[in-house]
Amino acid sequence: MIPDFGRTAGDYARHRPGFPPAFFEHVRGLGIGLAGQRVLDLGTGTGTLALGFAQAGCLAVGIDPSAAMLAEAAEASTRAKLDVRWVCGKAETTGLPDGAFDVVCAGQSWHWFDRPRAAAEVFRLLRDGGRMLIAYFSYLPHPGTVAEATEQLVLRYNPTWAWAGEDGSHPQFVGDLVAAGLRHVSTIDFAVPVTFTHEAWRGRFRACNGVLTLPPEKMAAFDADLTRLLVDRFPGPIMSDHRLYGIVADKPAG
Repeated sequence: MIPDFGRTAGDYARHRPGFPPAFFEHVRGLGIGLAGQRVLDLGTGTGTLALGFAQAGCLAVGIDPSAAMLAEAAEASTRAKLDVRWVCGKAETTGLPDGAFDVVCAGQSWHWFDRPRAAAEVFRLLRDGGRMLIAYFSYLPHPGTVAEATEQLVLRYNPTWAWAGEDGSHPQFVGDLVAAGLRHVSTIDFAVPVTFTHEAWRGRFRACNGVLTLPPEKMAAFDADLTRLLVDRFPGPIMSDHRLYGIVADKPAG
């Protein structure tokens, strides 16, 4: 079941780090994010990929099922004076025209989709020769780090949370795209350090799927315990290594 990220859309927009400039520079070298390209961002959330590509001069569309997340994305595009079209809808059934996009992307979201149906929709939406990008920007819970300690706290409140210990890589998603008729072109994989204040780290975890699914009183208790953990063991600012991982595929021409 997909969590309702709209419950913490404000925290998600303000405190979860978006894809950094190094990411957009890298994918530009792979022919993604070039000025004038038509780009569709599936599961756009608060719009981090759509906004980044719009900043690069792309004609960007972001689609997401959460109206609350799209409201945050629209506010961000207004502040940045970027023209992005925001659509409320699902990745598997966008309702958008065949072959309408040079690039389709999905950031931090592919695992939430009905993946075979989403991959088939990507194939339909891309023009011949167009490119697909699945991208993730994930903290790394190395032993002894604030990320590991925070995950252990999440598990105290939500023992069934399945995402603890993830390393941010998702090579299995290549198979989704190949099965839909796309061709795997390359894999992106490098680390970037990210600095957080205590407030930002707490907000980032209030927007974590293992926390936002808790009842409100447990969410508040978790946040109070996390505050104590940070004060006692991790004086700010906090630095956490993040992994940039991506899969690039294209739709064969003709």
